[in-house]
Amino acid sequence: MVAELRAQGFRVVAPARSELNLASSESVGAYLSANAAMEVDVLVCNAGVNVLGPLGEITNANWQTMLQVNLTSALQLIQAYGPGMVRRGWGRVLAISSILGVVARVDRAAYSMTKAALNALTRAAAVEFGPGGVLANSLAPGYVDTALTRQNNPPETLAAIAASVPLRRMATAEELAKVAAFLVSENNSYLTGQTVVVDGGFTCQ
Repeated sequence: MVAELRAQGFRVVAPARSELNLASSESVGAYLSANAAMEVDVLVCNAGVNVLGPLGEITNANWQTMLQVNLTSALQLIQAYGPGMVRRGWGRVLAISSILGVVARVDRAAYSMTKAALNALTRAAAVEFGPGGVLANSLAPGYVDTALTRQNNPPETLAAIAASVPLRRMATAEELAKVAAFLVSENNSYLTGQTVVVDGGFTCQ
């Protein structure tokens, strides 16, 4: 996504985890304080952690981790940079969500809850920031061939996932990056408050 945005002319600030640890509310606060003067026209909240487990066995520690990384950090960043976009009269907020914020899957309850809430957050941002010329959307990928997907699924499950998608394959990260780049660009002038599902037709079934 960083490469795609830079190729389209954006000046991208992509802090490493050592600079901005989204699993720590204190780290987010420290980063924001250290960069208080930075003007951000486009904010992409692209983070996710998915600790698998049945609904009845979600531990408080795992829940708090997923809540912080998947939702609270996005809220902190939107609160910090959204009002500046409104003051300047233009801005884009994009949260990277998941189809699991729209549909459910066994052992993903906590992840689904955080991503569904992230979709609600961007709808709220669209309504509140819209009068200031700011568009806010969620991008909800389906199954994407990433390290996290391979970590959470054995090879036979990956094959079954690909077969379950109407396009008979998972998406590439590059394909998602192109959609993201459109959503945060000037080419998108009216699409806001939406959860844009990019899943190869999976949720149409």
